[in-house]
Amino acid sequence: MPDTIVILDFGSQYTQLIARRVRELRVYSEILPHDTPRDEVLRLQPRGVILSGGPASVYDAGAPALPDWLPGLDVPLLGICYGMQLLAHRLGGRVAKSATREYGQATVYVDRPESLFSHLPSPISVWMSHGDQITALPAGFHALAHSDTCPFAAMADPARKIYALQFHPEVAHTPQGIDILQRFLFDVCRCAGDWTPAAFISSTLDQIRARAGGARVLCALSGGVDSTVVATLVGRAIGEQLVCVFVDHGLLREGEARAVTELFQNRLGLETVAVDARDRFIDKLRGVVDPEDKRKIIGAEFVRVFEETAQSLAGATPFRFLAQGTLYPDVIESRGVGRAAARIKTHHNVGGLPADLQFELIEPLRWLFKDEVRAVGLELGLPAESVYRQPFPGPGLAVRILGEVTRERLAVLRAADAIVREEIERGGLAREVWQYFAILTPLKTVGVMGDGRTYEHVVAVRAVTSADGMTADWARLPDDLLARIGNRIVNEVRGVNRVVYDITSKPPGTIEWE
Repeated sequence: MPDTIVILDFGSQYTQLIARRVRELRVYSEILPHDTPRDEVLRLQPRGVILSGGPASVYDAGAPALPDWLPGLDVPLLGICYGMQLLAHRLGGRVAKSATREYGQATVYVDRPESLFSHLPSPISVWMSHGDQITALPAGFHALAHSDTCPFAAMADPARKIYALQFHPEVAHTPQGIDILQRFLFDVCRCAGDWTPAAFISSTLDQIRARAGGARVLCALSGGVDSTVVATLVGRAIGEQLVCVFVDHGLLREGEARAVTELFQNRLGLETVAVDARDRFIDKLRGVVDPEDKRKIIGAEFVRVFEETAQSLAGATPFRFLAQGTLYPDVIESRGVGRAAARIKTHHNVGGLPADLQFELIEPLRWLFKDEVRAVGLELGLPAESVYRQPFPGPGLAVRILGEVTRERLAVLRAADAIVREEIERGGLAREVWQYFAILTPLKTVGVMGDGRTYEHVVAVRAVTSADGMTADWARLPDDLLARIGNRIVNEVRGVNRVVYDITSKPPGTIEWE
């Protein structure tokens, strides 16, 4: 097991960012709910524990509490924001409402340039987000830093290896934050920093072999980087025990089914069975307009197709496992990490699975972010065009058509989407823009074409920049590029007379519209 840092989530909007920053320093991290039992934490053999921030006050009724067993766990602790206040409150210090709340950029002065602050200048710029603050330190602690309005911006008890920060080191607005985290990971927790794509591949191949044993495995292919990496990993682990199944559900982009089949059969050399289920999925979606219903229907139907395919291919030895490309953001958005976390949307390969699933699951990428999956893909030697292929939702174009999915509406969206992709790729921006696609809205507007009145569809264009899909910003595409996209869609796609550009970031929006 690699050196692991456990992050206990108290509801911060930045919890996933803490995990990413730790992983960027080549240390594996895993997020657990704040009330996770002690034995479950110890199972991971953590080198240290980080307590995230959160929106509560330690004095609120029902506020998340510090686990009773945590101070005696005998591993280094780092509290961030609310996590710092919890430690102070529990260990005998005092927390009170701040006379002046701090939200945003602040200046912190280093009082003792040691431990987390060694080799850092003073002052440093940090990102604060708190209405409470510590007014008296617990016994055994001393101050490491302060701001003009916060007397204890950082504290430490080196004897017990407990450290805490009132500010957020994980955000880009704290430029020296990565240095502070590095000190905690390597100087305090003594992590090796050896969690690399090569190390992940080696340990994952062993885990797949141990889980699969001699059983046969069916792999769900989409052609995206996630399923491509999963298929390659499972294939290398168990060889001919693996059969890949590519289901054409009729909700793919232009030319996609042909390209996926060619990649897996001819270039990767994996046994691949293509299933034409286009009519079946379209029939199931007839009259369905709610996006959650679409996702669940598609997820359940996918599994039914796999089950039927497995039976037809099984012969004397049935398939026991289904391998699929579930990622960490899928898990977070479908179920939430904390006990009270809200589900954002169901992902067809997480919350959309039927309760009577006939397979056991193999999900080797379940704890990875998208950029980590790409790094693993490159380490595996996969073609660059496969590794950097556009993220594409499992339910396909069904969640890019707002309202009912019909063959006619699919044809309109495919044509518009092909233009968006072609123009952005032609403009040399394919690697700079995380995701770019068209959405067919349920709206129609009045237009004038050829001196005649039209009343036709509105197509929206979505393009975002991101590192991992957990947060995203709308892409500032050049004006002339947007003009070409709009002109081509209106002129070349019959039934569309208006194109709009989405300038919503995530949050508050999601990348997909449904």
